[in-house]
Amino acid sequence: MKVVTVPLWLHPDGMRGRLLQTLLALPILGGLAFLGPEGPASADPPAGDPAVPVVVELFTSEGCSSCPPADEILRELDRTQPIRGVQIIPLEMHVDYWNDLGWADPFSDPSYSARQRGYASALGSQRVYTPQAVVDGEIEMVGSSGSRLREAIAGRRRPPSASVELSRKPDGGLDVRVTLAGNGAGRPEVFLALTEGGLKTAVQRGENSGRTLPHAPVVRSFTRLGAVSGGHFTGSAPLPQKKGAPRDLRAVVVVQDAGSRHMLGAATLRL
Repeated sequence: MKVVTVPLWLHPDGMRGRLLQTLLALPILGGLAFLGPEGPASADPPAGDPAVPVVVELFTSEGCSSCPPADEILRELDRTQPIRGVQIIPLEMHVDYWNDLGWADPFSDPSYSARQRGYASALGSQRVYTPQAVVDGEIEMVGSSGSRLREAIAGRRRPPSASVELSRKPDGGLDVRVTLAGNGAGRPEVFLALTEGGLKTAVQRGENSGRTLPHAPVVRSFTRLGAVSGGHFTGSAPLPQKKGAPRDLRAVVVVQDAGSRHMLGAATLRL
């Protein structure tokens, strides 16, 4: 908030001073009305524009005692979608390097650990840790820092470089169409993540022994579909069949530059 210095001749004890205080308070309070947890309303896209997709990857593990708060933050961001003009797309990726320390995470995969190491190299940090959040492949932070995470997500409210369209095929598969804006510089690649929400685990050993841990949408598979060529990509992929009890399954397609690791666009479809 801007600090206003009042000259002595308009001291608050005088009539003109009280009038000035009243006038100063009006625009300040009016400005505060536009500030919420999601930041200034001026950053919103124009009315009627679709929400900007922002991908939040959380590298986590059920064997890490510091991870449950970060899992809960991402789960709540997904549930409430609190930032105006943004569609938060959560990808909870369980690494495997905690598995030898008392509890083997059933959702872990060495490819997710490798993906995290790739971010460490691209972002210049040269370290991996849990819980680590990566926003749109550009900004990393401790995943349990809710305020920093929200600030980073709100800062990504700008039109994506790639538009992504998803649709179901008659045979139950997924059709993917990507169109890249501009001259198509860089090495854009297309990836498909299949996530499942509503998962929880009763941990029996390790740092979280005796706790039941609920999760944000967990990545169950992450595959490369291909590269964008000439500014376009068209492809398809099989999708899992929903059997038994209802499951919160989603297909998430992201377009990511192979060099910088920056996200160029994304879309999600409930299955």
